[in-house]
Amino acid sequence: MKLSKEQIEKLYVFTRKHYVVHYDLQTELVDHLSNGIEEQLQQNPKLSFDDALQVEFKKFGVFCFMDVVEKRQKAMNKRYRKILFRFVKEWFQLPKLLTTIVIFVLFFLVLHLKQASYVLMGSILILVAVDLYHQFKRRKKEKTQKRKKEKVFMLEAMIGDTRNGFSVITLVNFFNIISISRFNFSELHSYWLVLIAIVVTLLCLVFYITAYVMPSKAQELLEETYPEYNLI
Repeated sequence: MKLSKEQIEKLYVFTRKHYVVHYDLQTELVDHLSNGIEEQLQQNPKLSFDDALQVEFKKFGVFCFMDVVEKRQKAMNKRYRKILFRFVKEWFQLPKLLTTIVIFVLFFLVLHLKQASYVLMGSILILVAVDLYHQFKRRKKEKTQKRKKEKVFMLEAMIGDTRNGFSVITLVNFFNIISISRFNFSELHSYWLVLIAIVVTLLCLVFYITAYVMPSKAQELLEETYPEYNLI
């Protein structure tokens, strides 16, 4: 016995009520629940849809859908890291390798200045200001999505959340370290300056990729990850 469209929609509402916010995971759970309910109704046609739903729901145990959500998040985190590594790797291949080298050389030269800490702090403040503006625009978009009840996929949310988290944690902490220490980088040996320049270059690349490249390619990444995305 196949469930009706109205009953399928009830299952989506049911998953949302139980704190499953991402459409891809909702769909996975709805598919699982509907298959179980259809089997029950086939065996016992007198059983109501709601009773069959409660029976299927209890099979998830004490933590309800939380275990399923956690497993999906771990799998999606792994996929996100692979995508990030793929974009980072591009910056170490021609022609982007030339830009990476230029960024490294610029940082290496700046670190030789006595005012290096002030230059770095000023650069970070500019990055924070620009990034906060883009975060503000993204939050407006998220509010519009919620108001319109648009479907949000887990990877789509991760691209936004990781972007915001990395921006705040990396830039603010880096600024605090420099401002507290007021270290004179020019007194360090050259190999330390090379190491610091490499680390800062990598941080800049990851920041740029998570903050701008991945959000700009979100549509492409979602189509690549979810075959059903175009249909929706």
